[in-house]
Amino acid sequence: MPLPMLTAALAVTLVMLVPLLFVAVVTVETGAAEAVRLIVRPRVGELLWNTARLAVGCMLCCAVLGTVAAWLVERSNLPGRKVFNVLLVAPLAIPAFVNSYGWVSLLPSAAGFLGALVIVTLSYFPFVYLPVAASLRGLDPAHEEAARSLGHGALRTFLRTVLPQLRPAILGGALLVGLHLLAEFGALQMLRYPTFTTAIYDQYQSTFNGAAANMLAGVLVLCCLVLLMAELRLRGKARYARTGSGSARPIDRIRLGRLTGPAVAGLVALSMLALGVPLFSLGYWLAVGSSSTVDTELILTSTGTSLTLGALGALVTTAAALPVAWLYVRRRGRVSTLLERITYTGSALPGIVIALALVTIAVRVTPGLYQTTSVVIVAYLILFLPRAVVNVRATLAQTPPVLEDVAHSLGAGRSATLRRVTLPLIAPGLGAGAALVFLGVVTELTATLLLAPTGTQTLATQFWNYSDSVDYGAAAPYAALMVLISAPATYLLTRAVRRESAS
Repeated sequence: MPLPMLTAALAVTLVMLVPLLFVAVVTVETGAAEAVRLIVRPRVGELLWNTARLAVGCMLCCAVLGTVAAWLVERSNLPGRKVFNVLLVAPLAIPAFVNSYGWVSLLPSAAGFLGALVIVTLSYFPFVYLPVAASLRGLDPAHEEAARSLGHGALRTFLRTVLPQLRPAILGGALLVGLHLLAEFGALQMLRYPTFTTAIYDQYQSTFNGAAANMLAGVLVLCCLVLLMAELRLRGKARYARTGSGSARPIDRIRLGRLTGPAVAGLVALSMLALGVPLFSLGYWLAVGSSSTVDTELILTSTGTSLTLGALGALVTTAAALPVAWLYVRRRGRVSTLLERITYTGSALPGIVIALALVTIAVRVTPGLYQTTSVVIVAYLILFLPRAVVNVRATLAQTPPVLEDVAHSLGAGRSATLRRVTLPLIAPGLGAGAALVFLGVVTELTATLLLAPTGTQTLATQFWNYSDSVDYGAAAPYAALMVLISAPATYLLTRAVRRESAS
């Protein structure tokens, strides 16, 4: 393994392990007997059941919705494909807790398991749609044409030829969905659906019982490890890179025939539920909310802070993802696989646990960093690194390593090859990862509440202050601005899709 890449990946991994080590240290300090007493109780079993069924249900729903929608847009003669490309990614511009706010403020009965499953699915299915659509654009259509020439119908061709090649994209997207759900707080708190994250938050807020909260966090880490191992096992060891771009001729799109109407109606309904409800709610509260008047100076300051933190977080996180993804794809082995797996564990912890871990370390070890922006950026790195790693890894996996070998044979060193060959080839993955991290940082809530320097306000924290007090009118402008700021990053994610899917 190249020493610079390995050193950088190890440094990133150590940072990701900080909250995990914090939980472990607190567990040791608590003692075995007390730890068992706090974990083995009916309340933990209830939280485990709630968290597991919501995570599994949402991952399955997102996998089905994202894959079917991507196939319709990329492989069928669906009318309005350019428009649907935008609509199916646009929900990423609306944070899950803003989506919940939109539903709950209009329909207070939208709570419990069913309400949570529907709303988080509507918020997260683009995490599967994006990588699956990108993979479909990169597949050689000759494989599908060969299958159809052998007498296979459209469904059998998809199941036996296309779907196996989409496995990394589907599993990677579902992994992101699962990790987000394990750490989701704001949306589930609004929906009154208790999970480990809401229980941990309640523990810290009501009794500041660090031991009990950290035992719950330990169970949450185990759930993350199970999810990571399952995804790794299902993905397998198959290689998906190819040396050519495949057929240059246009794709022979499948004709939907009588299914055109239902397909269009289904995607329109999905878009209306994911976008129409929260946007209508924002418009309603902006128009009729009696308390919607906001402090102009405060909202401008909050907007500037959110933009600055989003840009810094995206830059640092995407740069940190590169060595980890490169080692995993180009130097596959036990060490590189372990390093890549570790990058996901910290992000499965709720933001409040990560924040308290960083606060504790800053106070005890590096007092000069306490209440600084640097600590906030480290928290964002821990929370959102998987978004960047998944995209960079997927792009690298489809980039033939022979191109780097050719550069080496022509006398280019590792740094020159990385700069002149690898980075240009994986630029779409880097851009997609950075955009996803930016979206996450701009809308991050719990870690920012605890770690931001005194007096620092972001759009997310101001929105939460008002919505937590059921002041929906005052919260609406901050939610609307979060959506507006997130829209350009979402556009960057859809631009390539629209270009490739042009009629």
